[in-house]
Amino acid sequence: MTSIRLNLPTLLNCLLICVTLLLNNRCCVVAKWYHRPNVVLILTDDLDVVIGGMTPLNKTKKLIGEAGITFTNAFVASPLCCPSRASILTGKYPHNHHVINNTLEGNCSSTAWQKTQEPKTFPALLQAYAGYQTFFAGKYLNQERNSRYYNYTLSVNGKPKKHGGNYSEDYLTDVLTNMSLDFLQYKSNYRPFFMMVSTPAPHAPWTPAPQYQDRFQDLKAPRDPNFNVHGKDKHWLIRQAKTPMTNSSIELLDEAYRKRWRTLLSVDDLVEKVVKRLEVRGELDNTYIIFTSDNGYHTGQFSLPLDKRQLYESDIRVPLLIRGPNIKPNQTTGLAVQNVDLGPTILDMAGYNVSKTAMDGMSFLSVLEGSVNSTMWRTDFLVEYEGEGSNVSDPACPLLGPGVSVCFPDCVCEDSFNNTYACVRTVAPSANLQYCEFDDNEVFVEVYNITVDPYQLINLAKTIDQEVLEKMNHRLMMLQSCSGQSCRTPGVYDTRYTFDPHLMFSNRSHRRNRLRRA
Repeated sequence: MTSIRLNLPTLLNCLLICVTLLLNNRCCVVAKWYHRPNVVLILTDDLDVVIGGMTPLNKTKKLIGEAGITFTNAFVASPLCCPSRASILTGKYPHNHHVINNTLEGNCSSTAWQKTQEPKTFPALLQAYAGYQTFFAGKYLNQERNSRYYNYTLSVNGKPKKHGGNYSEDYLTDVLTNMSLDFLQYKSNYRPFFMMVSTPAPHAPWTPAPQYQDRFQDLKAPRDPNFNVHGKDKHWLIRQAKTPMTNSSIELLDEAYRKRWRTLLSVDDLVEKVVKRLEVRGELDNTYIIFTSDNGYHTGQFSLPLDKRQLYESDIRVPLLIRGPNIKPNQTTGLAVQNVDLGPTILDMAGYNVSKTAMDGMSFLSVLEGSVNSTMWRTDFLVEYEGEGSNVSDPACPLLGPGVSVCFPDCVCEDSFNNTYACVRTVAPSANLQYCEFDDNEVFVEVYNITVDPYQLINLAKTIDQEVLEKMNHRLMMLQSCSGQSCRTPGVYDTRYTFDPHLMFSNRSHRRNRLRRA
């Protein structure tokens, strides 16, 4: 006869939970949800990793990075706020979620987005099908003037709440911190939760908290090899930048760099307080904490003063630090991940079947847990951006003509209509490459070997082997039309890759039309 031994206190606790919730017919559901992990996603705004953005975040690096894993090859699908955030939420590339810029006309939080994409975002799936309580605080997608630190209006469960200029009551990073702590304190203890906090920092106007406004007085933006140099072999928008930069431009970017670091100190405080609150509540060990950014940033690279939007590493690479259940501390990985992977990974953490979604990204939970076969991991991915410009000339810079935008006083512009590009970024044991095509009259191509040229000083498009160009062009064509599983097929430097030359577009007009359709 088989005997069964029961732990009486555990049994009584389970019975108590079931009896308490029996009237709501939720006992079985709660039992199913009770041990699922919690997830906290902290999303910063314009935080770079290439030019030192993580340096002031000592608490964050210790409490998340040292307690878990740091990704050295984390990238975005598009280096601009709204398209990138849409990719995080949907797990899709821009050509599939159709958000192309920060405007309503560009589908940023449009009615169409809300009807077709929002119901399929990973937080909506967590809430509807995985039993999670969900909380969001901060910048959602993008709206004009929404990165203010003071004098803004929050939508609190659909009701507007105005904030003024008083630090103790209105400084946005701290307001988001306090709202997050309140959620953690008063949420249900019987269901797992997903909490997303989206900070304004370090986005312009870079307003620091009063206690940090005098920090880093002698700090300057890094003078890396690609700082204040002419991009002579690059797209025309990069070539139009004035080199050497004016003293006023350099002073402006150095001051912006200092201010960015100052605003990040409040983000560091946020991370510390959230971790401590979880620890006090006994929930830290069962909670994944993810720290990242929507895009990178540049300050003087190739003589462009301040912005993102470009195809270079400074703009498309972001920090990614994660701690949580079954993640060993003090890990670093060079496996390539992208922000389209965050949604699938978080759903996987929650036990949701990711294959039921139409997401382009892939779960990297196996990377976090150390069970991945690195030789089978993806070796490339897509980065795409649609340029923005003005239909009229800037009166201060008439020689530039119409079609440009984000122009500085010395008539250096950061964007244009034909700053529209798509790239294949390869991170493989045998190759670390970037191949990009522009949608312009030239169908301009930029190719970089990141291993030997990490600052992307030498465009190899005219010297690299033609077979490599053809393979990369074919791969780009495929990725620009991919959806779901087809976005995760083997790359050019994957041992499983096969190249069909009959699919190659040799006619440049065909390539240009393909780029425009994407």
